[in-house]
Amino acid sequence: NKMSCFTFTKLTASLFHLLVFLSGLSLLAVGIWVTVDRDPFLHLLAPFSNQFLQLINIGLFCISIGATLVLLGLLGSCGVRKESKCLQLTFFSIILVIFISEVAAGVVALAYSSFAENILRAWATPVLQNDYGIDPMVTRIWNTTMTDLKCCGFSNYTDFMGSEFEDQNENGLPPSCCLNNIDPCSPAEAAHLPVQGCFDHILKILREKTITVGGIAAGVGLLEIAAMIISMYLFSHLDGKVS
Repeated sequence: NKMSCFTFTKLTASLFHLLVFLSGLSLLAVGIWVTVDRDPFLHLLAPFSNQFLQLINIGLFCISIGATLVLLGLLGSCGVRKESKCLQLTFFSIILVIFISEVAAGVVALAYSSFAENILRAWATPVLQNDYGIDPMVTRIWNTTMTDLKCCGFSNYTDFMGSEFEDQNENGLPPSCCLNNIDPCSPAEAAHLPVQGCFDHILKILREKTITVGGIAAGVGLLEIAAMIISMYLFSHLDGKVS
């Protein structure tokens, strides 16, 4: 029966629109979490982010996509109830644009992650060499990061060798570079039982956030594909019905 099939498809479409609405709320929540819940070291990445990642702000991207999906969920539900071809086509078009944007963002993120370590290392080492101990903001944030994560420098204590901080402190290193937070911490003591660099800790935190965002984005992407298929089915059926 064509009518019962159409009714079933309408119910299925309504369910998918509800899921699109809920997925939008999820992305919105994740975007707010990533934006608000900032670890101290993320503030250190701000200059780096401004130079290299002006177009890639995961938090704001998730917030904008999430808000759009919430509105689309409402738009799609309205289109199904009113059996409107115009609303169905609008829903499909916007979902398609969002899906393409998400795929493009994912490709850029994967490409960036392959060389992120080298870029971060090239950025962090000069900051520790030239700004740590000189710039109060950089010094405070790095001290907080090293204390909280129990790490030293970006790679290890050698990041501070020959730095402005070492010169000012008569070859002394930050207390975090010594296992027992000795102050002053000498290079010999730091080399005896070396404290791990902060990069591995930073990478772990970034990966945890990336896995969470990526997993939700992948689920939303599959949902969007299904929603587009059902939307086009309804559009074609309505077209035939009008004819």
